[in-house]
Amino acid sequence: MTLLLISIVFILPVVAIASYQHYKIGKQPAYDAKETLLNYEIIGSGENKLVLLHGLTGSLHYWKRNLESITTTHKLLLVDLLGFGDSPKPQSDYSLSIQLQALELILNKEGFNDGNIIIAGHSMGAMISLAILEKQPTWFKAGIFISIPVYKNADEFKEIMSSHSFVDRISTSKFSKYICMIHPIFMSRAFKPDNLTDDVYEDAKKHHWMSYYYSLTEVILKTDLYAITKKIKDKDVLFIHGEKDTTAPLENALKLSREFKNAQIITSSEGDHQFFLKEAEFVWDTIQDFTISEKKLKKTIPNEHE
Repeated sequence: MTLLLISIVFILPVVAIASYQHYKIGKQPAYDAKETLLNYEIIGSGENKLVLLHGLTGSLHYWKRNLESITTTHKLLLVDLLGFGDSPKPQSDYSLSIQLQALELILNKEGFNDGNIIIAGHSMGAMISLAILEKQPTWFKAGIFISIPVYKNADEFKEIMSSHSFVDRISTSKFSKYICMIHPIFMSRAFKPDNLTDDVYEDAKKHHWMSYYYSLTEVILKTDLYAITKKIKDKDVLFIHGEKDTTAPLENALKLSREFKNAQIITSSEGDHQFFLKEAEFVWDTIQDFTISEKKLKKTIPNEHE
């Protein structure tokens, strides 16, 4: 009798929610490279063009902090990556090549491909930024990588995440696909990480299990950043990283940065993986110093880790 009650109260609702989530994706159309247009916004009136890509489960709203200064010097293209935010969430393997195809449509449509563009991203978005910089080197004059996750392989990622919270561990484990199917259950305020703001956490509910699981496994865990870097090592790049980042360790990012001939490193001494949410002005100031030629003549950004 007790087992029956447990099944009715707990197990059956979980199964029902997971089944519905799976059913919803089954009703979505397949990804069409020519028809699937990402959600995006253009903000600012500055003469410098800057593309910003969010990380896993994020959205373009991630960047909407302390914009007063950066929008006077830069025109920002904020993008919801495929499968996240308000962008389409088709049936897809959400591979790196698919993400690049979808992004290229927007960059071409809005003219962010004229060779004077800065491509920037946070976490998974930094990886995608690096990849499109390699794929379309003539479109961009530089790249900015914030909290870029660099792992030798899936085993190193698993080891790094083993020291995180239970929610982090299980959501990045081999069970992540199934956990994500029931994310409407556990993505409540009680489970919100301390380093995420309320609006970012709310947007994190908009993905589905396919966009999350395959973005994690196909983009974050399978992308060879060193192979990509070898082809664009002459590009000007900037790495911005939190020294207390336990998700994307600083030492791994530093090692990757040394593959570039013209890399600059700026770190936040107290920053974790989401330090932009607390230190937006610091990030914007750093980007302005790096991208505006007049400022670069007045100030050299030191790489204290060389």
